[in-house]
Amino acid sequence: MTDTIKTGGCQCGAVRFRISGKLGRPSICHCRMCQKQFGGFFSALVTTPEEGMEWTRGEPSYFQSSVNIERGFCSNCGTPMTYRHPGGLELAIGTFDDRSDLAPLIQVNYEARLPWVEEIFEAPVLKDQDFYARQEAIISFQHPDHDTEVWPAKGVKI
Repeated sequence: MTDTIKTGGCQCGAVRFRISGKLGRPSICHCRMCQKQFGGFFSALVTTPEEGMEWTRGEPSYFQSSVNIERGFCSNCGTPMTYRHPGGLELAIGTFDDRSDLAPLIQVNYEARLPWVEEIFEAPVLKDQDFYARQEAIISFQHPDHDTEVWPAKGVKI
């Protein structure tokens, strides 16, 4: 997909990665295991190159979800991060610092999709300005969308 340097990591910053090389095909998976791993309606993943993938801070912990599949996550904050299978490693698109060029190109396990998933983006949009003002007042402890020299291993707390 791209041959530039891509970085990313988990929500708390305890696990960070860097990829140099061309990423594979971004996809959405509707299987039940992906729904459960991500706690959502589907997963969005992109294949990493065989060479050029490195963990720059920490590494994911893994759960063996089936005979050939391991699913990686940050053991500190719980962010779902990887799908490891005999053919390689896929990363959750949401973990990339810049996701703008990672639009999914294909859906897999389409027959397992929730029947209403194609209609969810037709739902009304909340346009309450007070709601958005309250959101801006939230103090986030989330790792920023770029690499940092130093970041607390357990994330920021007050």
